[in-house]
Amino acid sequence: MRQIPVYLFTGFLEAGKTRFIQETLADPRFNSGEKTLLLLCEEGEEEYDPASFAADNVKLVTIQDKAELSCEYLRNLAAKMRADRVVVEYNGMWLLADLLTVMPQNWTVYQNIMLADATTFETYMMNMRSLVLDKVGPAEMVIFNRCCDTTDRMELHRLVREGSRRADISYEALDGSVDYDEFEDPLPFDLNADIVEIADDDFGLWYMDITDNPQTYYGKTVRFKAQVCQTPRVPKGCFVPGRFLMTCCVQDITFVGLVCKSEIAQTLKNRDWITVTARVKKEYAAIYKGEGPVLVAQAIVPAEKPEQDVVTPY
Repeated sequence: MRQIPVYLFTGFLEAGKTRFIQETLADPRFNSGEKTLLLLCEEGEEEYDPASFAADNVKLVTIQDKAELSCEYLRNLAAKMRADRVVVEYNGMWLLADLLTVMPQNWTVYQNIMLADATTFETYMMNMRSLVLDKVGPAEMVIFNRCCDTTDRMELHRLVREGSRRADISYEALDGSVDYDEFEDPLPFDLNADIVEIADDDFGLWYMDITDNPQTYYGKTVRFKAQVCQTPRVPKGCFVPGRFLMTCCVQDITFVGLVCKSEIAQTLKNRDWITVTARVKKEYAAIYKGEGPVLVAQAIVPAEKPEQDVVTPY
């Protein structure tokens, strides 16, 4: 089945989504004639001007109520125009799951950008925190517009990092100039400690960091809580301690972990909760299809199930 990329733009009313999407569609580097289904899930003060982009290859469909969102409806829309891609201006008051859970199987979120008004973002965080974090969490980039000399960029950075440690952040001034965020984000665990203690809620972030930057952990000792995964994909004397990780929505929850050597590996019961203390080594592992971080267990003890058994990478 032909895959259809989805460009998802989120944010709240008057966040600048329409203007940003219109400018994007008017850019020949993005729009060179591809048949584009533009789904408008929120109508603000600014309206689309089809004359500003190649309107003959862009079909705009307005969705007034999230009840209209269904897999069959979306699939039929794309099929009717033989869409090459889908651009979505999403309603900030709707949960992302309302869209992601009904997207056709051949629709894939290719890019997820959140637009935000720098002058109102803090207010939204105070009054509608869960809705804001719902959009910030999976976003690849958060773009703050209407920035000025008095904009507290450090505070905006801090608020974004409450929902995502991976999203890029940029600040657009009133004159259209753009600055990119360069504030450093310290990890929530001490890499210089004798034992690097990973809190339950930080497992997802730690897993992403050790797989992205394994050289940082080689030779270090780590301690974390995980579930036992017994799998034939690792050698005898090994198992995989890990957690269920959700990067975007419930559909993409997957079990992640690292190969761990232990003398008691075969005695561990699948899906039991344990606390692992282990040394990190660089070794070849077939499951990695190359070299990577392999744990050598120093201690494994039973543990209680954490309050949240599914983690996120931020």
